[in-house]
Amino acid sequence: MKKKIIRPSAEEDAAITKAAMADPDNTPFTDEEWEKVKPTLVRGRGRPLGSGAKEQVTLRIDKDILDFYKSKGEGWQTFINQVLGEVKRESKSISTVEKKLNKGTLITNKYKAAA
Repeated sequence: MKKKIIRPSAEEDAAITKAAMADPDNTPFTDEEWEKVKPTLVRGRGRPLGSGAKEQVTLRIDKDILDFYKSKGEGWQTFINQVLGEVKRESKSISTVEKKLNKGTLITNKYKAAA
């Protein structure tokens, strides 16, 4: 069963804040103090934060091609990223990739031999 959050009314919230401000041993943080503390807070449960270096996109791929990469098992998306990165490193520009694709030479012979 999901726990229900009970929120205090405006009057209750004002009374709680007033009591907290009156306690000399336990005063609430100022905005400046919160800014110092926020970077040190530990995240709780849930999906871990991403690296910030990748961007989520929606991409339509032919089913047979997707099945091919998924057959690799766990890490197939990372593998596709690595393959695309290798194509990018091998080609200096997107027009070079297009030319190689049109000529059928996108992947060099060293990769064809390995396949």
